Amino acid sequence: MNKATNTKNSGPLQPLVDVVPKNIFSSLVDMSMLQIIFFAIFFGIVVVGLPDEKKAPLTRAVDSLNEVFVQMVWVVMKAMPFFVFALMAGQIVKAAGTEPEMLKQLLSFLLRYGLVVVLGLAIMVFLFYPTLVALTIKKLTWKQFQSGMRDAQLTAFSTSSSVATLPVTMKCVNDRLGVSTRTSSFVLPIGATVNMDGTSMYQAIAVVALAQFHMVDLAFSQQAVIVLTATLASIGAAAVPSAGLVLMIIVLESVGLNPAWIALIFPIDRILDMCRTVVNVTGDGAVSSFIAASEGELTPPSA
Repeated sequence: MNKATNTKNSGPLQPLVDVVPKNIFSSLVDMSMLQIIFFAIFFGIVVVGLPDEKKAPLTRAVDSLNEVFVQMVWVVMKAMPFFVFALMAGQIVKAAGTEPEMLKQLLSFLLRYGLVVVLGLAIMVFLFYPTLVALTIKKLTWKQFQSGMRDAQLTAFSTSSSVATLPVTMKCVNDRLGVSTRTSSFVLPIGATVNMDGTSMYQAIAVVALAQFHMVDLAFSQQAVIVLTATLASIGAAAVPSAGLVLMIIVLESVGLNPAWIALIFPIDRILDMCRTVVNVTGDGAVSSFIAASEGELTPPSA
């Protein structure tokens, strides 16, 4: 709540100021990705300037740490279905209370709302992005892109985090799509932070659904404000699980709706978060492929 309030009250240039970290360790704890990326670029520039014998041990240490974190992600993925089931069951019981009729209405609303969100996200993943890539990049086909991003999509679904999926995403675009390491290492970390297409779609659908559940009619102008605000809010969302849910407060307040309504969609937010992360990661792969192709650094492997 405090994070969303601070974002709402900040000035138009505050995002630029926030890029420079005051304390890199605080940025790491808070998952402030733009600050982390800024520090990483600065750190990398300094390391490149070091003699080979000085930077070689550091390079090996970073590679080893990367492998450790990737293995940690895979361990968590194996137990993720049990965690999600327990979280959803607890949230539904808490939201419905002891009234059977309320539970019935809530389950009906959540089912219809969830189906609409999943349908919209599925169109993005299986139709929009592959078609866009096939039409704009002659070297990649619809099938090549979809199969190349499969592992990253599965990891994104399991972790609900673009950042946690980043190592797998980089491996997919490098080895299976043929994007150069030079392009992917620059584009993907930024995309994991600001490219939140799935989150923006989810926020817009959620706000409209909550308004309908409470019998509030939204004018076309209000719906346009919701779409615009959801897009801007998604850019500021951290690449961690359920970050978009927090910033939905801004979208609700932009059209005068009650932010407390968010509690209604808590029960199934986790599973929808997993789905929208797949869209975000797929978008990162599409953008990196397009940029690599425009720079002549895309060499898809032979079928």
